[in-house]
Amino acid sequence: MDLFTAIKGRRSCRKYKPDVVPREKIERILQAANWAPSGRNWQQWEFLVVSGEKRDKIGQLYGELAAQRWPDPQARTPEQKVFLQWAETLGGAPVVIVALTKTDADPNTRKMNLESVAAAFQNLLLAAYAEGLGTCWMTGPLRREEELKELLGVAEDQEIVAVTPLGYPAEWPAPPLRLDPDLSQKVRWIE
Repeated sequence: MDLFTAIKGRRSCRKYKPDVVPREKIERILQAANWAPSGRNWQQWEFLVVSGEKRDKIGQLYGELAAQRWPDPQARTPEQKVFLQWAETLGGAPVVIVALTKTDADPNTRKMNLESVAAAFQNLLLAAYAEGLGTCWMTGPLRREEELKELLGVAEDQEIVAVTPLGYPAEWPAPPLRLDPDLSQKVRWIE
């Protein structure tokens, strides 16, 4: 798949088929992530591939978090109910990938680590799309990061950068409108 096709075609998928994703595909996607650029070439990422009961518990945690933000169930809007179903089930994706990095007391190093893992995670999302798989970069579950870390056995000196469900899409959303599509407001040329 052409890179620009992948960049423009990838979407945040929120409905997945229950089909098992072959381990070989997941490994190819993680290899693409591993080839990302990184600050000081530290390649400061680690990935957890989560399925089964632990995947279900991630959805449960996220569902609880989402439900806390809204009124009682009988007062919720249809959109809130749909989102809550998505959060609780992670869209039915059979796998969740969690990206980690080392924490650092120096804010500059921490920022470098986060940026490096974000680059690797973008590679992961694009490679998944090229493999016919859906993803959705999630940061919402990080509001319960300490509980997620405990659930997944993440070391104290690591932090979670991002989470994505991974699976075969049951549907692809329409492309969202681009804000400032001609880049007249987001790009400044300086000479």
